[in-house]
Amino acid sequence: MTQPLTNDAAQPAQDASIVLALGGGGARGLAQIGVIEVLQARGLYVTAVAGTSCGALVGGCFAAGKMTELADWMCATSRSQMLRLLDPGISRPAMFTGNRLVRALREVIGEPRIEELPIDFTAVAVDLKSQREVWLRHGDMWDALRASFAIPGIFTPLSIGNMELVDGGLLAPLPITATRLAGPHRVVAVDIHSAPQQRADTPVRDVDAENGKSAPGILGRWWEEHFGDDDGAPPEHHFGLMEVMTRSLETMQERIARVQLALEPPELLIHIPRDACEFYEFWRARELIDLGRREAEKALDAAGY
Repeated sequence: MTQPLTNDAAQPAQDASIVLALGGGGARGLAQIGVIEVLQARGLYVTAVAGTSCGALVGGCFAAGKMTELADWMCATSRSQMLRLLDPGISRPAMFTGNRLVRALREVIGEPRIEELPIDFTAVAVDLKSQREVWLRHGDMWDALRASFAIPGIFTPLSIGNMELVDGGLLAPLPITATRLAGPHRVVAVDIHSAPQQRADTPVRDVDAENGKSAPGILGRWWEEHFGDDDGAPPEHHFGLMEVMTRSLETMQERIARVQLALEPPELLIHIPRDACEFYEFWRARELIDLGRREAEKALDAAGY
C-alpha cells in the first residue's frame, strides 16, 4: 500500500516551496505518483500543480489529498478490470466515452471542486473549436480531468460551454506555462517523453521508399495472404489501430515537449523514459510508481537536494 503523503501543515522554508508541472503520456504518467512521494519525502512543499492528461489525473488527486487512494486503486486494478472500464463510443467520434472510468474514479476519490482544493490546481485541455490551450481552474474536478485526458480518437471530446475539449497534450504535453499562474516559484517538471532506455543506433533511417510496404489492416492482411508475394515471409511487425494512434500522438508530443523545455526550462527536470511502458498499460501501475521514485531520487541527488 502506498504511504499517504500530504503537504506538511507547518510553515515551509521559503526555499522548499515548489510548483509542479506534470506531463501527459498515458500510463507512464502514473510514474509521477512516485515522483511526488519522493519530493515530499525530501521536504519539498508543493504550493501549486498544473497537469496535462494523466498528469492532470495525478495532480488533481494529489491536490485533493487523495493521491494515496488513486495509487492504491490503480495498483489493485487488473488488466481485465481496467479494460472493462472502457465503454465503447458507438456512433461517437472516438472508440470510448470514458464515462464508466470516470464513474469508478469518482467513487474512489470523491467529487471535489477545483476552487475548493487545498492546493492550487490547473488542468490543461485543448479546445478544438478555437484550437487553443485551455486552463481549467474552477468547477467539477472530474469534468476538468475528463477533458484533459480526452485523447482524440480514443476518448470522446468533452463539451463545456461552447468548447469541445480534448487532451491537453496536443499543445502542452508539459504544462510549464500554466504553472506561472502560481506566481514566481521554483518549477519542478516531469518529462514523460524522455529518451528511451533502449536507444536506437541511428536517429534517422535511410529507407528505400520503392521497397517499402504499408502496414496492412484486416483486409490488407487477407489480400496479402491470398494474392500477395509467394516468398512466404510474414511481416516483422504491424501496429494495431491503438498503437498507430498513440504512437503518432506521442511522436508529436515528444517534439513539442522539447520546444517547451527550450523556451521555459524548469528549475528541476525529472525524466521518465518514453519506452517504460505502452501508452495504455495502466495495469502496470506498481512498477511505474516505483520507476518514478527511482528517477526522482536520481534527479534530486544530481541537483543536490
